[in-house]
Amino acid sequence: MSGQSKGVPASYFERMYEADPDPWGFESRWYERRKYALTMAMLPNERYRSAFEPGCSVGVLSELIAGRADHVLSTDIAEAPLRRARERGIPNVEFRRESLHDGWPDQQFDLVMLSEMCYYVHPAELDALVSKAVDAAEPGGTVCVAHWRHEVPEYPSSAAEVHTAFRASPHLLLRAEYRDDDVLVDVFTRSATAL
Repeated sequence: MSGQSKGVPASYFERMYEADPDPWGFESRWYERRKYALTMAMLPNERYRSAFEPGCSVGVLSELIAGRADHVLSTDIAEAPLRRARERGIPNVEFRRESLHDGWPDQQFDLVMLSEMCYYVHPAELDALVSKAVDAAEPGGTVCVAHWRHEVPEYPSSAAEVHTAFRASPHLLLRAEYRDDDVLVDVFTRSATAL
């Protein structure tokens, strides 16, 4: 994905965090607590060496991942939520201000967590996003994808489009799935043959 993305611009997130320090209620909504519990329970490994979580916001999920991973790299496109995330004082989480449009980390991870962020990507760029996620995962590593199912007019892609794109990858093997009226969660293993 290039800097000329058709997805949601950084200014959208900056405005959201200016209006409310936790605009999606990651720290307070039952939906979020329930989704986190489902997501974490679906991960196949008890422990991970390294995890990557783009779109970490205020770090609620980062903290949960940190309880199961030796090192977590959590990134966000906006600085305001990262300040709150850093205030959590999680020793094994590195918080960085980065956008996936500017590139992915050079390393590979045994857990890639894509929670509530892929529908900000334009449908035409979803295949590239999936390929980058595959490249970021070690062979045999876990890729977890979780999204709110309801339509949001500002989001260029739907949860259904995102999860369809991930399921279409020949390099991702579906290991677990959860669906209800509110959320989709898919957990994949990266095949050893992905390049």
